[in-house]
Amino acid sequence: MDVVSLSRLQFAVATYFHFLFVPLTLGLSILVAIMETIYVRNGDEDYKRAAKFWGKLFVINFAIGIVTGITLEFQFGTNWSRYSAFVGDVFGSLLAIEATVAFFLESTFIAVWVFGWKKLSPKAHVSCIWLVALASNMSAFWILTANAWMQHPVGYTIRNGRAELTDFMAVVTQKFAILEFIHTIGGAYILAGFFVVGISAWHLLRKNEVQLFQKSFRVALAFALVFSIFEILQGHMNAEILGTTQPAKLAAMESHWETGRGVALNLIQWPDAANERNSIQAMPIPRLLSLLGFYDPNAEIRGLREFPPDERPPVLPSFLSFRAMVGLGFFFVAVTAWAWFRRERIMNSPVLLKILVWSIPLPYIACQLGWTLAEVGRQPWIVYGVMKTTDAVSPIAATQVGLSLIAFILVYGLLGAADFYLLFKYARKGPVPILAPAAAGREVIHA
Repeated sequence: MDVVSLSRLQFAVATYFHFLFVPLTLGLSILVAIMETIYVRNGDEDYKRAAKFWGKLFVINFAIGIVTGITLEFQFGTNWSRYSAFVGDVFGSLLAIEATVAFFLESTFIAVWVFGWKKLSPKAHVSCIWLVALASNMSAFWILTANAWMQHPVGYTIRNGRAELTDFMAVVTQKFAILEFIHTIGGAYILAGFFVVGISAWHLLRKNEVQLFQKSFRVALAFALVFSIFEILQGHMNAEILGTTQPAKLAAMESHWETGRGVALNLIQWPDAANERNSIQAMPIPRLLSLLGFYDPNAEIRGLREFPPDERPPVLPSFLSFRAMVGLGFFFVAVTAWAWFRRERIMNSPVLLKILVWSIPLPYIACQLGWTLAEVGRQPWIVYGVMKTTDAVSPIAATQVGLSLIAFILVYGLLGAADFYLLFKYARKGPVPILAPAAAGREVIHA
């Protein structure tokens, strides 16, 4: 493999691994804040214990996420130095804001929250976790805005052979950035909701801490249901904007080859990129693709044949990742709606509880599919329409990247094993049990 392919593979490995932790951090911080807020408002000790239990899992996940995020950013200097030199004025400013504002706010207050249970008033303490949640989502905004600029560059000019920032507000307020942020955090909230619902379901099946896990279950279920419905509706807006900003990606994810008006959407099809056609094509819904793409059943949809072969995204990965992501999105709506209608009788629904337990990995898969579509579908551009990926790689030997790729896989494998072991261990263990008065007294004396 050449240096470009190896560098892309290394960045993909780092990104996929890092994004195992990011969405859970974004969503779980809010769920923990909601549970602690309920405790502060009504004094229900179950919600305090729940906040501590889910907060422990949040901190484990957060710690590993930090490590993987730092190594990911280093690659802009090691593997993609030409890219960094070309767009550093724009891209670097967004990452600098994320690091100096959001990340440090998040890191500071998570420490205060962890060690402040007995040192702060309940209101001050719950304020800390809300600040952590705010900072986490703020951090995501700046990083996703940087990615959105790569997908749809605005507010810059080319001067002296590099992109220079001319309109900061255009970069942070453009529609593409806002939609990408909303769609990504929506997926993160679904993931966190299923994480809490699934683990709660596991304990309910075993009748462990039933009262506490019923409460966790209901809070997270409402969260997951709302954002599952929201994500389907908002995802359509993301697809719509591609028709004007990234028409080749839209064509690839639908395996659409011929430019035309009033284009149908085929429910069943299979791409044949080598022959520039679909080998299977069945169950068309007339004009639906035009309607979804432009809110106009007669709108023109550009086909892949209109683009030069070297500027077409890889069709099969784009097509499959999009179809699978959409399918999972509808599954999330169906299963959370089913659970919502059964929420009062959930202890009498063992099949549903088992489905929810086994569904925990599915939002992780959906999030990874979304990033696959976003990044693979942008190829061959690293900055869409401005800079190609082949022009962005560092002038280094392929053997160097190959060795670092192996090292990344080994280190990430160890980190991942440690993280999932700890999450599994403490998720199975459950919350700290309530001590009997005599035992509680002895604990105070020993302390």
